Amino acid sequence: MPRILLFTLALLLVPPLQAGSDRSIADSTFEKVLSNGLKIIVREDHRAPVVVSQVWYRIGSNYEHDGITGVSHTLEHMMFKGTKSLKPGEFSEIIAANGGSENAFTSKDFTAYFQRIASDRLEICLKLEADRMRNVVFLPEEFRKEVEVVKEERRWRVDNKPKSKLWEQFNATAFMTSPQRIPTIGWRSDLDELTVDDAEAWYRMWYAPNNATLVVVGDVQAEQVFKLAEKYFGPLKPSKIKPPKTRSEIAQEGERRMELYGQTATPYLVMGYKVPSLKTDLSNRKDAFALDVLGALLDGGNSARISRNILRGKELAVEAGASYDAFSRLDELFVLAGTPSKGVTPERLQQALIDELEDLKKNPVPQQELDRVKAQVIASKVFDQDSSFNMGMQIGMLDSMGYDWRLLDDYVEEIRAITPEDVQRVARKYFLPQQLTTAVLWPEKAETTETTEQLAEVKK
Repeated sequence: MPRILLFTLALLLVPPLQAGSDRSIADSTFEKVLSNGLKIIVREDHRAPVVVSQVWYRIGSNYEHDGITGVSHTLEHMMFKGTKSLKPGEFSEIIAANGGSENAFTSKDFTAYFQRIASDRLEICLKLEADRMRNVVFLPEEFRKEVEVVKEERRWRVDNKPKSKLWEQFNATAFMTSPQRIPTIGWRSDLDELTVDDAEAWYRMWYAPNNATLVVVGDVQAEQVFKLAEKYFGPLKPSKIKPPKTRSEIAQEGERRMELYGQTATPYLVMGYKVPSLKTDLSNRKDAFALDVLGALLDGGNSARISRNILRGKELAVEAGASYDAFSRLDELFVLAGTPSKGVTPERLQQALIDELEDLKKNPVPQQELDRVKAQVIASKVFDQDSSFNMGMQIGMLDSMGYDWRLLDDYVEEIRAITPEDVQRVARKYFLPQQLTTAVLWPEKAETTETTEQLAEVKK
């Protein structure tokens, strides 16, 4: 479908999402909390006879500490390795035999398990998830195998991919005391020392009904889901959960910079400024939405400023972009990154990106440009909500990070309210030299004189 037609259709979809409309998410979403603390959120969607079932645990790498990093991700693997009533792998076999698909993922702030299945088979999913919420069996031999799988996953995803390694070390440089510095997959040295007792203790603490949310989206009746949840999850006992101590990031008082050499043909640049999320700066709630819009001004398609000025205009980069997550549990980074064009140094690309930020500081965004970008941001959210799985993801992520999922209904009006002055204000407030962390990936130092001289020439 042509890009212009796609964008036009997106704009046509925007109005129904406004608060108070007949398509309000809250109108067909229902919530209940069981006596043991399990929260259940059901979104009725009767367009097709299918359902998405997701169990979210409020635990991830941001809850970990040095010495056990990677334990949340390793535990995710162990959740498929059998319970008191199921042998290893049997969970997945049952779901597949019933025509469903399933998987799981670990993040910084949560771990989630999900199934897609015919709506008349939902009970099977809830029964199986309730079983492994409290009854996983930690067999030492299975644990050892899964730790090795995680190590191999780390080698494949991080250690053997220079850009991934750069991102990991970039985060660890930008954040010194915040758990945001911890990689979700864990540090290799900690994985080498991780024990089955570590994983089981983590499971006993965090995998409990009072630390979980069941999200069900699809062709179901909320009351029937509540009854099934009560049947299978209701008997489970809660844990005495002791939240980890707050580990706030110390104030950054100067620019930080790191360089890494790897097997890459071209240099790569990453820049990050410390910024709040919607949750960490409640007194300036509007800042997060303004930063969201600012990110789209820079990197919101072919008409955005990075594409228009840096990629096509000055041709300083092969690819470049910006990213920011307003809905994080902790403070975040506003990131700009890119690959310089041939003959362009990372320093020159960095200055061009900084120049774009400086322009936003000095000059208010033209209203027409701002309106176009806000429409894009809203349209993107509309498309995300059209999928049952993505709707469940949005509800589950918000709830797991301590947000009210009803924020999904407020989002459109919050974005619409952003003004040129809001964008200029946050640009001036957060994009400061002393808040910047920069990382550069260079091609590995060559041993021949010719290649070394070429590299030195690029770095000038």
